[in-house]
Amino acid sequence: MSRRAAPAEIAGVLLAAGMSTRMGRNKLFLEVGGETVLARALAVALAARLDPLLVVVGHEADRVRAALDGTRARPVENPDYARGLNTSLRAGIAALPEGTAAAVVMLADMPLVDAAMIDTLVARWRAAGAPLAISRYGEVVAPPIVYGAALFPELRELDGEGCGKAVIKRHRGEEVAVDWPALRLTDLDVPEDVARAAEAIR
Repeated sequence: MSRRAAPAEIAGVLLAAGMSTRMGRNKLFLEVGGETVLARALAVALAARLDPLLVVVGHEADRVRAALDGTRARPVENPDYARGLNTSLRAGIAALPEGTAAAVVMLADMPLVDAAMIDTLVARWRAAGAPLAISRYGEVVAPPIVYGAALFPELRELDGEGCGKAVIKRHRGEEVAVDWPALRLTDLDVPEDVARAAEAIR
């Protein structure tokens, strides 16, 4: 029997399964601002009171799972992680408990996203009654993104790259958008990105 969530429950789906190919080593365990990238992302999701908090694992899954010990975050295995980001999003959405009202999708390698951003995004989603709430950095749409439960069936069909971009495109005009400074978009792909993020956090 599946666990039924409370009607207002807002879940978190933290994508942490990637191979860090361009970085040359697992970027989740690099230090930014005195803590690892993964620890920082977990702290943000927990501070935003996302419940349940699902962390999708793939590359070095055992190492990532070990980092979740002592927290209420729950790992979700994505055996298809090498096929792209959307497979992790699909795995996370598929693991949500029945009755979840919405899911905030986050990338573990965006260290300039904070809990206040997530709180604002969720509040705007609730107030608007829209199917989704997107983060906009200048002209770029990127996580965190709130997907309402009505979109979960579409998200479970995703494959390959994109972090739900096909679903966002399909529902353009129905979303609520929250604008953030372009600097907040910083994600970690190459070593220079880590130095830039650390400087921004100081």
